Amino acid sequence: MNHRRGKGPREPAFEGRESEASRQTVRSRTPTTRRRFLASSLGGMLAAGKAPYLLTSTALGGEGRAPSSERITIGMIGLGGHGLGHNLAGFLNQPDAQILALCDPDRARVDEALKVCQKRLGDSFTCQCTQDWREVIARPDIDAVMISTPDHWHVPISVAAIRAGKDVICEKPTLTIAEGRILADTVRRYGAVFQTSTEDRSIPVYIRMAELVRNGRIGQLQRIRVQLPGGPAQPGNPQPKPVPDGLDWEMWLGPAPWAPYREGLHMAHWRWRRDYSGGNLTDWGAHQLDTAQLANNTERTGPVEVEGTGRRHETGLYDVFYEFHLVYRYANGVELYVDSGGTGLRFEGTDGWVGNKGWCQPLEASDPKILQMPIGPNELHLEVGPGEHRNFLDCVKSRRDPYFPAEVGHRCSTIAHIGNIAMELGRRLRWDPDKEEFLDDPMANQMRSRAMRHPWSI
Repeated sequence: MNHRRGKGPREPAFEGRESEASRQTVRSRTPTTRRRFLASSLGGMLAAGKAPYLLTSTALGGEGRAPSSERITIGMIGLGGHGLGHNLAGFLNQPDAQILALCDPDRARVDEALKVCQKRLGDSFTCQCTQDWREVIARPDIDAVMISTPDHWHVPISVAAIRAGKDVICEKPTLTIAEGRILADTVRRYGAVFQTSTEDRSIPVYIRMAELVRNGRIGQLQRIRVQLPGGPAQPGNPQPKPVPDGLDWEMWLGPAPWAPYREGLHMAHWRWRRDYSGGNLTDWGAHQLDTAQLANNTERTGPVEVEGTGRRHETGLYDVFYEFHLVYRYANGVELYVDSGGTGLRFEGTDGWVGNKGWCQPLEASDPKILQMPIGPNELHLEVGPGEHRNFLDCVKSRRDPYFPAEVGHRCSTIAHIGNIAMELGRRLRWDPDKEEFLDDPMANQMRSRAMRHPWSI
């Protein structure tokens, strides 16, 4: 079954170290269904006198698997700890998802992921294994890709995949405000299904929290307090070393500035360097700030002002803000306070407060009765999602927006980005969420985007 939409109008192809197969995929505007692909392959085999592959019981379904015609074929791009342990595992648990490709610039991670698949699906399981994501999006028989790379690759790969006719589920956050806008516009232009991959909208405590606020159970919302983990206490200074065998370091860096290989950076600590991430303000912020936006009914807009202070290391490798204290103001009068030092949410209104302390911890309130208040049939009901992977697959089939679509994810990441810019410049900034630009501040506006290393571009 082909779940993909028809291709949209032609745009310039994604530029870079592009294979001819990838360029042809981006240029093509003729939808290729999996059935058409298989039929053409079968015809070619017969014409060449070759025996076609036999259908196996696995292809026909059974043992908790959907028939192949009902499956959504997936290419996994990025196989680090979260990509392997959460995202690959998440799709392996879905009976209508079929893994066709495993990709990571580190060959050892690809090999490990293949073993995980074989342990789950049997030793005979095989799929494409590659270190170049362009080979994955060039395949006409892949419906969607799961992107679990470092942040600096999120938007470039997502945009290229969408232009190649794929639906996309991608880890958060974006790297810059400008990239987020390009992503959201590309999703809309091509009619793609895009999921910003977080689990929060499948966690009842956060949905219930937002539902109580939106239905006025604490009165008029006045303040939101968000706590996020900070960053590394030490500046980090791993020395440059030879690139290990099996790691394509150039591909790992991609559009980021060139840098020598440093042990540990690509494996775990890339988030502490601005070339690849915005630190925990953008990473954890994409979780907690999403609930703040949902409860404030500002998912598709944002604050109008930000100011704050932060601390970062002046020497060493790690240069993101590891401590931050920010105040945002919305046009509706709500103030948002974001501080490092833990994980928590609290919504304060004219008639009380509701929140929690710690990730996924039970709800608390100024009056326990608030937590028991029912939501009437004519009030706003917020749905608890079935998990980001299941929600994405359902939306690929229905062509509806997932619970955390590109526009909403972009707006959420933008809150963190303008906070980082305010701390960088050391001054209060006024923000126009409609135009997505700072008011009367050319220097701040320049920081909405970053140059990409040649030959990569969007």
